[in-house]
This record gives sequence, C-alpha cells and structure tokens, in this order.
Amino acid sequence: MAVPETTAISRQQITAASAVHRGPAQTAKQPARQPAQTAKQAARQPAQPTRPPAVEIARLRKAYGPLVAVDDVSLTVAEGEIFGILGPNGAGKTTTVECATGLRTPDAGTVRLLGLDPHADRDRVHEIVGVQLQAGALPAKLRVGEILTMYRSFYRDPADAGDLLEALGLAAAARRGDYYGSLSGGQKQRLSVALALIGRPRIAVLDEMTTGLDPRARRDAWALVEAIRDRGATIVLVTHFMEEAERLCDRVALIDRGRVAALDTPARLAAQARGGKTVRFVPSAPFDDRLLTELPEVARLDREGQQVVVTGTGELVNAVIMTLAAAGLTARGVQLDSSSLEDAFVRLTGQPVEGAIA
Repeated sequence: MAVPETTAISRQQITAASAVHRGPAQTAKQPARQPAQTAKQAARQPAQPTRPPAVEIARLRKAYGPLVAVDDVSLTVAEGEIFGILGPNGAGKTTTVECATGLRTPDAGTVRLLGLDPHADRDRVHEIVGVQLQAGALPAKLRVGEILTMYRSFYRDPADAGDLLEALGLAAAARRGDYYGSLSGGQKQRLSVALALIGRPRIAVLDEMTTGLDPRARRDAWALVEAIRDRGATIVLVTHFMEEAERLCDRVALIDRGRVAALDTPARLAAQARGGKTVRFVPSAPFDDRLLTELPEVARLDREGQQVVVTGTGELVNAVIMTLAAAGLTARGVQLDSSSLEDAFVRLTGQPVEGAIA
C-alpha cells in the first residue's frame, strides 16, 4: 500500500535522516568463514589481525564544555572480530562509537575504519559501515515493509529483507502492513538493527541492540550477529548484558569515566576479577596449608570454619584434588565458583551491574 500523501516524504529526506544505517554496497558476497569459537570452549582467544585493523582508534578525546566524555581512548578491532564495549552510564561508550563512525567530530585523536577516515572519506565509509544507535526514529506512517524496501534500494547488493525480518521477529509485522508508529519499543529496536544490516556492512556497530527484547528474541538476535560475523563482518557491540558480552564477544573493553579501564577476552577479564577460580571443599582430615599453596595453580587459601577455600587459575580443581589424593586426603562437598565478567565490571568500575549500565 502506498504511503498516504499527507505523510509521504522524499527519498532524499530519508537518506539524509538515516545515513547512520547505511552499510556496504558490494559487487560480490563475502566468502564464507569457518564457524567462530563457541562459548563452551574454556577461553576465547582474541582474533589475530593479519591485515590492517577493521577499527583503529588512537588518543580519542571529546568534551562538551567542562565535561570530558571521552578521554584518551585507544583501541583496535581486528577484521572478523566481535568486540564488546561495556561501562556505566555516562562512561563515554556511545560518544566513543559516534566519534568512531563519523557521527560526531572528536576534539583530538584519530579514527580509521578499514583504513578510511570517517570524515574525510565519508561516502566510502557509508558504504562499508552499518550503525544501529541506542535511540532513533522514522516517520510514523511508513510501513515496515516499505522501510525495508526503501533501504534495500540504497545498495547494489543488499541483504535479503525476508531473512532479516524472520531472524528479528518482524516478519508478521511486515505481512500485516504495520506502520512504524504502531510498533512496540522492542520492535522498533529490532527494525533499527535490520536497517543497520540490510546493506551487508563490513563493519556493524550495534548500540544496545537487545534492549527491550524478550529472552527468546534476544537469543535470536545473538544468533543473527554470529551469522553476520561468520560471513566476514566485524561487529562492535555496545551492551549492558553481561551474558551477551560473554556469549558473543572475542574481546571486551571496559570504559569508565571516559577511559579504557581494561581490555581483554571476557574469560581473562573474569579471571583477573577474583584471581580466577575458587574451589570450596571440606577435607577428610587436617592438613598443612603449604600442601596446596605451593602449587603453581593456587593463588591463595582461606579457611571458613571446616570449609577450605582455594583461589587460583588454570586446572585448579584437578591440581587440588590430585594433590590431596596423593597425601591420602579426599575433598568432600566440592564447589567450584568461577569469576564472571560481571565480577570484573564491579571490581574495575566500583558500580553494581543492576541499573548501572546503559
């Protein structure tokens, strides 16, 4: 159905208002990638760049009057990597990605996206970068199908709109001819993600992409992100869901007060949070602490009543149990507590996760 005359807008207006969603115009599809490492593996290794980084940020600074939002941020993202950005409210996460994609002009520092300057090479950057921002809007009287069709027309080799709609749970809304103004907040968020990906971007920047989504829709979105990466794209993911970052990200930058507080794999950041893993058990008989503290895997040993608490890294559980067995002891009621990315966040920022991140 055509858009009513009273609400019709020009293609030029939509193009100008929504340039941040533009992705690559390619003449050939990216070659298939081997499946990425899964979260079931003990530790995810960061992607090793063999080519120039997909994203390179050096000494980035942005201030609004006396408020310094981004203060000397430097980081690189390898091609094919899913890179997460975490931090408290007001930490500078969104300002960082807006400067990185050319939506804001930094006061100092340099940004390169696959070697391109987001300001000097604006047109070429629009062809290779798709951006979904935390907040955005489209004309209320445009239908979901019309919006996707229009955005597909901007690219020479766009993604299949039907596939994106199915993956993001918007197929029914498109079939019904729903207007943008009638969509729920979560549906608008999913449509924004679809528009960021419709041009098959080589770099996709997703800012709080699963905010407002129910658990099933969130996991569908995760699967879509992994599929996009497996086709060769680089993903920069701003999120406040720790599970999301641990599941998807090869590496994570924790930003606090405009600076990078830590940058590593989720597993390594978690291991640093409390010195790694913690094993709790009740020994079958008393023993000298040095039996375990002299092990290379053990960082510290504490006693809480009858319970022994050992903290360390690596194959901690095996090392503890085998050493006890060699001494003729058994460990009863063994419990393994592993540090999480949430632990690292709290330790590095001093803020609880609940309600602290956006």
